[in-house]
Amino acid sequence: MSTNMEAPLTRAQIPARFRWNLRHIFRDAAALKKGGEEISKAAERLAALRGAAPRDPLGAVRAYFELDRLLGEYYTYSHMLRDQDAGNDAHKAQMARADALLLKAREASAFLRPELLTLPEERLRALAGDAGHPQYSVFFGDLLREKPHVLPQEQEELLAQCSEVFGTAGKTYRLLNAVDLPLPRVPGEDGRETQMTHANYGPLIRSADRKVRKAAFQGMMKAYGDFANTLSSLYIGSVKNDVLQAKLRAYPSAREAFLSPNRIPVSVYDGLLKETARALPVLDRYLALRKKALKVDELHLYDLYTPIARDFSMELPYPKAFRLVKKGLVPLGGEYGEHLERAYRERWVDVFETPGKTPGAYSTSTFGSHPYVLLNHTDNLDGAMTLAHELGHAMHSLYSDREQPFEKSDYSLFAAEVASTCNEVLLNRALTEEYRDDREAKLYFLTSLAEHFRTTFFRQTLFAEFEKESHRLEEAGEALTEKRLSDLHLALNRKYYGRECEIDPEIRYEWLRIPHFYRAFYVYQYATGFSAAVFLADRIVKGGGKALSDYFRFLKSGGSLPPIEALRLAGADMEKPGVIRGAVKVFADTVAQMEALVQ
Repeated sequence: MSTNMEAPLTRAQIPARFRWNLRHIFRDAAALKKGGEEISKAAERLAALRGAAPRDPLGAVRAYFELDRLLGEYYTYSHMLRDQDAGNDAHKAQMARADALLLKAREASAFLRPELLTLPEERLRALAGDAGHPQYSVFFGDLLREKPHVLPQEQEELLAQCSEVFGTAGKTYRLLNAVDLPLPRVPGEDGRETQMTHANYGPLIRSADRKVRKAAFQGMMKAYGDFANTLSSLYIGSVKNDVLQAKLRAYPSAREAFLSPNRIPVSVYDGLLKETARALPVLDRYLALRKKALKVDELHLYDLYTPIARDFSMELPYPKAFRLVKKGLVPLGGEYGEHLERAYRERWVDVFETPGKTPGAYSTSTFGSHPYVLLNHTDNLDGAMTLAHELGHAMHSLYSDREQPFEKSDYSLFAAEVASTCNEVLLNRALTEEYRDDREAKLYFLTSLAEHFRTTFFRQTLFAEFEKESHRLEEAGEALTEKRLSDLHLALNRKYYGRECEIDPEIRYEWLRIPHFYRAFYVYQYATGFSAAVFLADRIVKGGGKALSDYFRFLKSGGSLPPIEALRLAGADMEKPGVIRGAVKVFADTVAQMEALVQ
């Protein structure tokens, strides 16, 4: 089925085999209604234990996880129903019921952690090591680590009541960015002016017409620069909030406060910055190659996204794309392939764009069922890569849920991007090898991987360095201003790109359009996850059976271990420089192959 049509088909017009089957979670309306009733009863049972948690901590925690499992199943089903058609009134009503139950569950469980944290440290330590209830070891271990940073119960309740206020900067930014900030009209490839949007900025900045991509870049940066005072005030408020909350909870810094929940040492963050700086000469080689391939006298920042290889494309309707992905993931073994086949045959995937369907792509799962994937498939290589990525998340959840108890099945974001990106890298390698005798095709695939390095490794690390410095300035009592932050971002762009690239002055405003900055110390995980994925994909291809078995130990570990330890099972020790250096070597090899082709 082709998706290249003027208007998307309605959901009813899409064959059932291309729509996910949510009956695997709730078989009918009666089962769904019963699920909601069970959540209400579970919430009431938990709420009835208020005041009793210190006397019977295991009973209270058991009731908490029972509610969490039931709610997760019900809420996931409801949001998937809404996401397949947000305009459906019945789906909106179901989502409202799920939100109401979520609120009820939060209110019912609000007492649990504060009450358990009144227990002596020795008691929490004994509960975390209780061999009779190993499923709760992570929960009690986290409580033990949180204890020094938890305030008295009255103060915790006060902070909880202020949570919406603390989120004002991010909420205001999202509204301004998505709704109120005006973007300009710019020339399109046909010479006529077009209204620039966040959605079409990507195609415009990748245009083969240099005038188009330059105008798009300058127009986008100017739009944010015109609101620089307002936007910078929002971000500065967000940084101050981060620093204040870290101080209130007795963390040495905001960065340590944000890294602590996933037990990520600060040395991992700093090691990423150090190793990225060490790798800049390889980035310089790639930028010089791009300049040569584009045949420009000066390489500008608006030249970094346009493709080098132009004469290769693949028509990949969904069934063909799925076969391509499955073939590319053969190095992950026969059982992995069987699970992929199940995903296709059993309708785990909702494939095509339809009116009211949520945009983009994601994977989600419930512990009692298999994972699901939402796509808005396009019949090209980008669509196939997105499919490979989301199936990586799905398989990670499948193995985690199968091997771990519910209480330890949920893995952290630090580990989440590894399995998905590893799939993309393996598919890219397979295609590069398959088309090794086709110059344009090979250059296309090599460029795709090189661009992942530039945008996911180098660019996200640049942002991570910006975050570290902006918070450091606030913690040192130095004044944060729009000019200081814009100068910082300009200086970082010169550091990363300035030897081979002309640093256009407008780039000083780019930081104002990065939404992830309102979720502090988040972006570094893209760079670490990508590095680990490239390293592990290379290890799997070259390392044979042991490398593969190590990788599956990682997939199966779920949330039973800190993400650093889980990745160590796979052979990737993120506390040592070898992982990032191994990934950079793959980048250097990729650039070398591209240089030979461009010659």
